[in-house]
Amino acid sequence: MKVLVTGGAGFVGSHVVDRLRANGHEPRVFDLIRSPYHAKEDVDSMVGDLLDPEAVRVAMRGCDAVLHLAAVADVNAVVSDPIRAEVVNVRGTHVLLEAARRAEVERFAFASTVWVYGNAAGAGPVTEDSPLSLPAHFYTATKLAGEMYCRSYEELYGLPHTILRFGIPYGPRSRVAAVVAAFVARANAGEPLSIAGDGRQTRQFVFVEDLADGCVAGLASQAAGRAYNLARDESVSIRAIADTVRELVAGVEVIHGPGRVADVSIPHVSSERAATELGWSATTSFGDGVRAYIDWLAETSGSPVSRAASMIDGSAATVLAQEPVEL
Repeated sequence: MKVLVTGGAGFVGSHVVDRLRANGHEPRVFDLIRSPYHAKEDVDSMVGDLLDPEAVRVAMRGCDAVLHLAAVADVNAVVSDPIRAEVVNVRGTHVLLEAARRAEVERFAFASTVWVYGNAAGAGPVTEDSPLSLPAHFYTATKLAGEMYCRSYEELYGLPHTILRFGIPYGPRSRVAAVVAAFVARANAGEPLSIAGDGRQTRQFVFVEDLADGCVAGLASQAAGRAYNLARDESVSIRAIADTVRELVAGVEVIHGPGRVADVSIPHVSSERAATELGWSATTSFGDGVRAYIDWLAETSGSPVSRAASMIDGSAATVLAQEPVEL
């Protein structure tokens, strides 16, 4: 299967590309930058803007499926520039859906988030069939809009879709602004770890390599028309993240600041449907995942290097020439 991966040069997308290759698929990367993790001759790729219909149409040509991962995913970036978030996350998704409809692709898989369960009634666990509340955070609103667009395009035009609701991804190649990466960087520098609020708020994280496997599993025939939660069945508080980093990196001070605006309270999320229907589960514990991230930093100093050798067949050469990019 030839699969267009939007955002395939980024954190999650680059791992998805690796797992697609490992499973015998042919990924094509579509992103604003060239992938710093893959040699040009190894992975088909196009540099282009999600908001450019012609570029998207060309990128879609010959593809059997789409894994749409490109988004403004940093919630702080969404808060600081909601107009850009709406343009990329909502209008960009619409441009891609229209191109997929016209190209008659077999599947459109959309990367959403477990934040859609924010402030849901009851203590959980919540499932894909649980009723959703109106979103408090604009990031969640953009992702719900994308989900609704996907459903509408299937109903109106027969474009098969799959919704993948991600837990909080972390691991090698992470954005430096993400909580685990930011805490590790501060601890490495001997700086205190700053927590918004009391630190008791919890999240369900998912190690990025497990998540990439879930994305590939979401292309299975039985996943058409379905939504899946892709999160580990392990709730981790922000304070526990800080404690894990202090244990593994350095015992720096922890300081508390004001709570984050429109922070989301998410009940426990069940990923049982993905386990039952797709045979997927997140097997990497949070502690092991943080260790893997720290090991990756030690090996690479956080620079973009190819991990294909360890993720595909143990023989791929490391990419030596990299274009400078900001991830």
